[in-house]
Amino acid sequence: MTHEMSEPARDDASTSGPNQLDQLDEAIVRHLDRHGRATNYEVGDAVGLSASAASRRIQALEDSGVIRGYRAQIDDRLLGKRMTVFIRVTLERQSAPVLAAFEAAVRRSNEIASCHLMAGQYDYMLVVRVSGIDDYGRLHQKELSRLPGVTRLETSFALRDVLEGKI
Repeated sequence: MTHEMSEPARDDASTSGPNQLDQLDEAIVRHLDRHGRATNYEVGDAVGLSASAASRRIQALEDSGVIRGYRAQIDDRLLGKRMTVFIRVTLERQSAPVLAAFEAAVRRSNEIASCHLMAGQYDYMLVVRVSGIDDYGRLHQKELSRLPGVTRLETSFALRDVLEGKI
């Protein structure tokens, strides 16, 4: 009769390699993404680890850069920003100085929620939250149309936000 022994579950920091997470690390990341203020005990309980083992893994995920920080998720609707807007941006050219100037200006903006360099017909996709069409008009005139290197802006308005911030 042959007995196969399974290896005990690891409770120390993952060693699966750079940028590769094991199942426990993935579960920890998912839990913290939804519950960023969870205690080590709560994280451990959710993924089947002790609080100290969860703490070690969280620290390893922070040290490796997988977890870059923690933040509050603000409900923009409760602050009057009820409209999600997607702006496709075309630049005059894709030279390094033009891209750098555009990205630096975007990073300085308090109004742009996200910015993505794209492949395809346009260069960047911006996402903003505004209170309504008049607020978007103000933003377009005072900020978006003045971003360096911009030759074209194409705007789409979301009818409804279905899912945001899920891994």
